[in-house]
Amino acid sequence: MGVFAGFSILRRALTPPRPLAPILARLAPLLLVLVAAPSVRAEEVRERASLRLRYGIALRNGQQADVGPGLTYDGFTPNDLAVTGTAWAGAWLGGWASVQREGFDLKEDSVRITGGSLLRASVGPRARAFLGPVRAELGAGYGYAQLPVFGTSDEPVLARGVRHAALVSASVRVPLFTRLAVEARGEVPVSLSVKDAAGTKAEAKGFAAGGALLFPLTTGGSWSGTVLLDFQHVQDTVTLADGSRSEQRMRRVGAALELAWNDAPDAPPAPPPPPPRVPMGTLVLQLLDAETGAPLPAAKVVLVANGVEGAPREADAQGNVEGVELPPGDVVARVSAEGYAPAEGRVTLEDGGRVALAVRARKLPPPTGGLKISVVSAGNGVPLPGVRLMVGGVEARTDLRGEVHVKELPPGPVAVVATSQGYRTAEEAAIIVAGQQTALSVPLASERKGEPATLTGQVRNARGGKPIAATLLIPQAKVKARTDAKGAFTFKVRGGTYRITISARGFFTQSKLVTLKDGEQAIFNVDLFPRQKR
Repeated sequence: MGVFAGFSILRRALTPPRPLAPILARLAPLLLVLVAAPSVRAEEVRERASLRLRYGIALRNGQQADVGPGLTYDGFTPNDLAVTGTAWAGAWLGGWASVQREGFDLKEDSVRITGGSLLRASVGPRARAFLGPVRAELGAGYGYAQLPVFGTSDEPVLARGVRHAALVSASVRVPLFTRLAVEARGEVPVSLSVKDAAGTKAEAKGFAAGGALLFPLTTGGSWSGTVLLDFQHVQDTVTLADGSRSEQRMRRVGAALELAWNDAPDAPPAPPPPPPRVPMGTLVLQLLDAETGAPLPAAKVVLVANGVEGAPREADAQGNVEGVELPPGDVVARVSAEGYAPAEGRVTLEDGGRVALAVRARKLPPPTGGLKISVVSAGNGVPLPGVRLMVGGVEARTDLRGEVHVKELPPGPVAVVATSQGYRTAEEAAIIVAGQQTALSVPLASERKGEPATLTGQVRNARGGKPIAATLLIPQAKVKARTDAKGAFTFKVRGGTYRITISARGFFTQSKLVTLKDGEQAIFNVDLFPRQKR
């Protein structure tokens, strides 16, 4: 096959059925929109190691100058594989290793003329830094690459030259919106040793640049996954010892899956320890009337726990104070209610215990009044000492002035009976007013036999003491008398015991038993209680 025939075969074989440029042109607007979108701040990177697996296709074009007219080639090649691993020893320092297989085929129509695969590998230390949301990495290490070298243009056979080089690489990753990110990277080899397929010394230079769009898939625990749409441009030039030169440009497009191992996420701050538990007990109070057992609503209670007095509390409508929490120990409940004497109850609470306590209060006695009684002779008004008096249920005797003071009498009417030798017994009634002293004069008449007894007195209103027009009836003596305008009355009867009935309109009728002696002059005062108006 001649030189021109070989050139024609290679060109037809590697002519791409669909060029890559139109595809990239359609993707460019989308890439511009994504890059121009507002950036989002990246979370703090906790990546400890990552492994990137890549598969794609490569579009190659190049030429080789030889002793003939040379040859050129271009075309798509599938089975473009790569594996890149990165590990980090700390926040900024780590290392990387990469292996790449490049499929290489020369075809004429569907007939394969020659082909094979090329390997690239690199390893070395790597450093990273975080500039706000931007992540930058810089690496320096060793690079191994197999470069394509063909025989003469009339007999094209793929041969592999070898380049050992010091590699300098860099990458920058910038976050976009919705957790997307864009990555740009570059690589420059500095040749240390270059040989052709026969082992003859040669020279080589080149570079690689690329980028990727990253789509986060998932993050679970310490693992995360990311899908990449990857693009790379590689350019190499090899100059052989005979002066022939081979140049190639390769544009690689592929998809990659990157798995990353991260530190465990920062644990949320531990909640503050709960405050130490304070021992408490529960007290339920019931406030009752000591006599009837009825509840005391609205009663006030003050609780004194271990000597510390609390705020006043009020009982409910059932006289209860429920659910009071207090520290364990002795508790004193001081109860006060209107009309009742102060009362106390004591109990001992235990931690976590619930104790019921009933406190019973007694009603206060009603307020009292006093009565000053003066006993005199009915004939001459001389005070009579030593007269025996019965005031309600209290017995007393007059002093030398004919007086007696009786204290602490309940409010209301009280009967007074005066007896003394040589005098006729006198009965009187007095009205006791709380907080006051009432004065009562009791005249005693001398006993005189054979003469009729004289009964005088006055009928008064028990409430206020005003005179009342009343009727007095003594059936045994056939006596019926009416009081005058001042409520006074007087009549004479023989000595004896009589029942006197006193009545008046609007008042309760009273009946009293009176014993009279002949010649006795008795004073009989009556206090009638008015009827309640309906």
